[in-house]
Amino acid sequence: MSSANPLAKPLTVVQLIPALHSGGAERTTLEVAQALVQDGHRSVVISAGGRMTAQLTAAGSEHITLDLRSKTPGALTRIGSLRRILREIRPDIVHARSRLPAWLGWWALKGLHPRPGFVTTVHGLNSPGWYSSIMVRGDRVIVVSQTVRDHVLSHYRGLEPSRVRVIPRGIDPAMFPYGYRAEESWKKAFFTEYPELAGAPLLTLAARGTRLKGHRDAIELLADLKRRGIEVRLLLLGVVEPGREAYVAELREVARSRGVTSQLVLAPPRDDIRDVYAVSAIVLQLSNQPESFGRTVVEALSLCRPVLGYAHGGVGELLAELYPAGRVPLGDHERLVERAAELLRVAPSIAPLENYRLGDMQRATLALYAELAAG
Repeated sequence: MSSANPLAKPLTVVQLIPALHSGGAERTTLEVAQALVQDGHRSVVISAGGRMTAQLTAAGSEHITLDLRSKTPGALTRIGSLRRILREIRPDIVHARSRLPAWLGWWALKGLHPRPGFVTTVHGLNSPGWYSSIMVRGDRVIVVSQTVRDHVLSHYRGLEPSRVRVIPRGIDPAMFPYGYRAEESWKKAFFTEYPELAGAPLLTLAARGTRLKGHRDAIELLADLKRRGIEVRLLLLGVVEPGREAYVAELREVARSRGVTSQLVLAPPRDDIRDVYAVSAIVLQLSNQPESFGRTVVEALSLCRPVLGYAHGGVGELLAELYPAGRVPLGDHERLVERAAELLRVAPSIAPLENYRLGDMQRATLALYAELAAG
């Protein structure tokens, strides 16, 4: 990635995020960190840590472990710890990507002179109110879609539109090349690990383990396709995570009651998502609340894989623009089953993507940092 402003002085940028286990905000954190390092800046991420920490540090960023995710009364005691860390680092920019880290960062910055620029990114459509209001207090407020821009401007009337920047997430076309096919050796290993998924078209829903992501809808889809005599398999990828055990058990019970346990796999996050998408007949995006963006949609379509999702929020925006055949009304289960059957039979062609590239997101973010640091 070439620098957004090659004459700008090297910056020190601190990103604040609860943890680095998985998720879209976490991936964007790593992508911006990588761009900072490649352009000669100092990149520091402060979080509670997680499986993505090794990837972050291997790419040249620093990681400082501090609990920025536990919403307990003791959270306020971390303001002093964070202030001490920031005073030592002397950052030009502090970029918060979630509400609790943003509040802790906001108060920590009050004790720093000179004060770094404060950036927030609204990654989701948070419920408006006092707690969420911290995400629009940045000197610059990044939003990941027009849907999110409309959301924050409609709910926070004091927010100046000039402070809000739409910077969509992006994918690396080299990582998600058009028409990519998984290697035979990978497919053999994958289906050996998950033999339940072999022998029929694969539906994949990649999302963390929360009810908001529509896992139950996916299981119901699997069952109703089976009832119609359409054999498929379903992978719920990323649903198995620490602290999600009760939810996983609940989904397994739903699958048992619908008689599809043997056609279903619930799995932890994987780093080979490109290959998983490539062997999928359909990639699902069934969040029952509006998504802010819907990166899954862009990744799958970039690989020329059909996407089936609910037509609302950022996902609806992307499908309307990039793959209208994959849109179904929110909660319309009959239409979901019908459209899945149609796509399994004959999926409309998918053109190569020309937008939503990773480099575009990185350049725009670093340009914003440089603008703010320059005063």
